[in-house]
Amino acid sequence: MSHMTTWIYSSAKVVLALPLLTSLIATSASAQEPHSMHHAPAQLVEDVREATQQFIDVNNAGPAGYAPAFGCVTGPDHGAMGIHYVNMKLVGDGKIEKEYPEALIYEPVGNRRKLVGVEYIVDAATWMKNNGAPPTLDGQDFQLVPAPNRFQLPDFFELHVWAWRDNPNGAFVDWNNSVTCEQLQVPEE
Repeated sequence: MSHMTTWIYSSAKVVLALPLLTSLIATSASAQEPHSMHHAPAQLVEDVREATQQFIDVNNAGPAGYAPAFGCVTGPDHGAMGIHYVNMKLVGDGKIEKEYPEALIYEPVGNRRKLVGVEYIVDAATWMKNNGAPPTLDGQDFQLVPAPNRFQLPDFFELHVWAWRDNPNGAFVDWNNSVTCEQLQVPEE
């Protein structure tokens, strides 16, 4: 066989093998996709789960200083946050402590409450007076919520951690498309 014939023969084998190779790569990638979609949660998510385990039962929130505030918070055009049970003593202390989130977030399911996440909150003026930069927690940057805002609060920094409900947009994004306020039952008067 001449070099030209060998080259043409080898090239033909590559061309014929390309669809099979492409198919194998695609099959392998799609077989791995479900596993990559269910990767281990961030350490902060695990730490929040451990710190808030006792609040799965909403009846434990009140004795720990948490009370419902703001009703059931829904997104401006998608998703929701749920009902925030806020500990005002923690909000006012000017500190961020992983073990003590300022708010527990519950999704209403009829007249029951299902813990879905937490929110860390700190007054912006207090924080900036004592620190040179906006807060972070385990590498996650807090967001500034300026006044005026829907909560009628002065400027504050906040970070959501969806520790008990997966958020398709990320564990630290404000709005969660997997949370809804539609099942809220309002007590009859």
